[in-house]
Amino acid sequence: MNAPTPALVARPERLRLVGQRRQFLAIMHQRLMVGMLVFSLVVGVVLLRLTWLGLFGDHAGRQGGPSTLLPARGDIVDRDGHPLARTIDSWTVALQPSKVIGDKGALAAQLARLMPEKSAAAWLAEINSPKKFIYLRRRAAPRLVQALNALGEPGIALSREPDRLYPQTDLAAHVLGFTNIDGHGAAGMERAFDEYLSDSGTRGEPLTLSINSRVQQALEHELLNAKAQFSALGAAGVLLDIHTGEVLAMTSLPQLNPNIAGNMDPEAQFNRATFGTFELGSTFKPFTVAMALDTGDVKSMGQIYPCYDKFMRPNGRVVTDTHPFGRPCSVAEIMMESSNIGTAQIAGQVGTERQRHFLKGMGFLDTVEVELRERAKAQTIPKQNWDLSTTMTVGFGHAIAVTPLHLALGYATLYNGGIYRPATLLKVGKGHPVAKGRRVFSEDTSYKMRALLRLVVTKGTGKKADAVGYRVGGKTGTAEKIIGGRYSKTVNITSFAGVFPMDEPRYAMVVMLDEPKATADTYGWRTAGWNAAPTFGKVVARIAPMLGVRPDLKRDANMGEVMPFVREEK
Repeated sequence: MNAPTPALVARPERLRLVGQRRQFLAIMHQRLMVGMLVFSLVVGVVLLRLTWLGLFGDHAGRQGGPSTLLPARGDIVDRDGHPLARTIDSWTVALQPSKVIGDKGALAAQLARLMPEKSAAAWLAEINSPKKFIYLRRRAAPRLVQALNALGEPGIALSREPDRLYPQTDLAAHVLGFTNIDGHGAAGMERAFDEYLSDSGTRGEPLTLSINSRVQQALEHELLNAKAQFSALGAAGVLLDIHTGEVLAMTSLPQLNPNIAGNMDPEAQFNRATFGTFELGSTFKPFTVAMALDTGDVKSMGQIYPCYDKFMRPNGRVVTDTHPFGRPCSVAEIMMESSNIGTAQIAGQVGTERQRHFLKGMGFLDTVEVELRERAKAQTIPKQNWDLSTTMTVGFGHAIAVTPLHLALGYATLYNGGIYRPATLLKVGKGHPVAKGRRVFSEDTSYKMRALLRLVVTKGTGKKADAVGYRVGGKTGTAEKIIGGRYSKTVNITSFAGVFPMDEPRYAMVVMLDEPKATADTYGWRTAGWNAAPTFGKVVARIAPMLGVRPDLKRDANMGEVMPFVREEK
């Protein structure tokens, strides 16, 4: 018998080894799968925990649960979506005196070098303070944060917190307002819409204003120039869309920087456009004529009134004119030369009750209507003391004080067809339709008044307000300021209120200067025709193209309504 070959003898052993290897690999594979499964579970638990903490942890609880995925406060944007206010995470640097472990004198010297607003001695006093927590800097610059962190002092704490930023600095600052240290609105639209901007259900959507940033910048720039040129105490300006009531631009000077509002002069925080009331003088005269047209007391622009050197009111006080006619004059001439004597007589024909009815319709006896909380009520003589003499005085713009926004709304009412609508600082559109409004003047009166206001600019006291091609119409107003209970003969409020383009009115604007001074260029005059009127014209020349108003020398108001009743002086 043949002996078995070595290969055949080794076969069972080889099979056994192969089986063991497979069993070992299977065990290793199982262990690897178990390990991967455990690793995945651990990672999943960590991720779930992080998500839970982000949504419902302590920080989330302070901010309102899942809403931490949203900004702490909603953005505010202009009508074109450009950001005006937004919330960012900023660095806050604080000192915890009890945790300082290094040389306190050396630390004080280093703080004085990095933050020189305080001396080393002052910083040392802070470090030795018994207080547990002292803010060193909020909204700290990254370079300062890096330098303080490099000191390696445990007593200096660095943290991040939500901070309200106004990227356009002082642009539309009195419209926007500002927030307080707790992040809630303290003024302006920040205050008026604090709940909307803070609520988790709405703060993901920006608050869209009616403001046009480019137009706003132009209005602010020209008013700043005028304030400086005429050394005025302050200024204000308002621009309205007369058909929707939208405020396209509104400013008050001195300027306010909402990023540092708490450190600014209270005078800068005061909103002259909506919270300041002023006697705005002859800018009221168009309302008086319009009232008389509506009541039928004035039949045409050619109606004649005695416009001699003086006129005696029922209370015995005399009315005079800056540009006396010394002869009978027409309604057109009364408006063109801003005659107090003529306007007082027209107001007397309208009478007290009817005058108050029209004023009430335009909102001139009430608090100005707009979303801001900083709103003032018109200042008038009590109804029981409002006699015929008062009616005549109010007729030419005295004995009644209103805000510039009141006045702009009045001009919008008079020239949009006679419908009063409240002002709005929110963009009109879906969810915010145009207000229905109420009728104050007839459409016919609204139409006839176009030529009268255009006449003031082409031939009257408002010549310097003209912007070639843009068909400006408007009225100057110079009012003596009340100082110490008396009208001052040397201190004025000057204003110009107007509409453009006057052949098809679309925009109403008011510019006001508080205590402008005479200059060499004004030949010693400080009246509105020399300061507020040219400022108005410069603003229109800049903003009309932005608003889609094309210059056209062939178009104008129907001047045939007034020109036949204007006598050319020899």
